[in-house]
Amino acid sequence: MLNFDSQGLIPAIIQDARNGEVLMLGYMNKESLARTVESGDVWFYSRSRQELWHKGETSGNFLRMKSIIKDCDSDTLLIQAEPTGPVCHTGNRTCFLRNDTDFRLLENQDLA
Repeated sequence: MLNFDSQGLIPAIIQDARNGEVLMLGYMNKESLARTVESGDVWFYSRSRQELWHKGETSGNFLRMKSIIKDCDSDTLLIQAEPTGPVCHTGNRTCFLRNDTDFRLLENQDLA
């Protein structure tokens, strides 16, 4: 049994099934998880828009689910998927860039 938070959400880490690269983090509710399992495309719940979000519906950059596993506490999902294009809304392959020219490493104010 999965442990959803008080808002009915569970974090989902998306990993490239081909090379293990972490692509993004999203949140799922029971309905988006069910749609992911049924369709094979990854669905999320958008916390800002408060609605289901079919990844790639607007951009054409879908995530094709290959596997879903839960962590030891059953409160986080790891979804291995094959992306059909860039995953980040900025156009980058991943939301986690490895250089700090675009995104800075954590600074003291980030921890406040």
